[in-house]
Amino acid sequence: QVQLVESGGGSVQAGGSLRLSCSVSKYVGYRVAWFRQAPGKEREGVAMIDTSDISGHTTLYGTSVEGRFSISQDSAKTTVFLQMNSLKPEDTAMYYCAASGFALFENTYTYWGRGTQVTVPS
Repeated sequence: QVQLVESGGGSVQAGGSLRLSCSVSKYVGYRVAWFRQAPGKEREGVAMIDTSDISGHTTLYGTSVEGRFSISQDSAKTTVFLQMNSLKPEDTAMYYCAASGFALFENTYTYWGRGTQVTVPS
């Protein structure tokens, strides 16, 4: 059974940084993504990493986080990181890790973690 476990969430002041981690129990394909959902809002794609290219990897970011967030993966491909800088109150949400999907289309992802809360007080 595949398990994705997120960690690293917490409360941070506006302008601060956090790094989220997603531990994947077994290889589930080349694409891993982060999504987030704020109370009363739809789930939003944050970032994706695709390591299907043997010469490197491809990343994709949601427009609201591009330039502030960075997604990466360890060499063993068991952990995916989301480095979040210049955090804003509107980044407050539950952040979910997902695997085996396409781009930032949440309905295409098969495996999901339970989420980790990120809070940026206004």
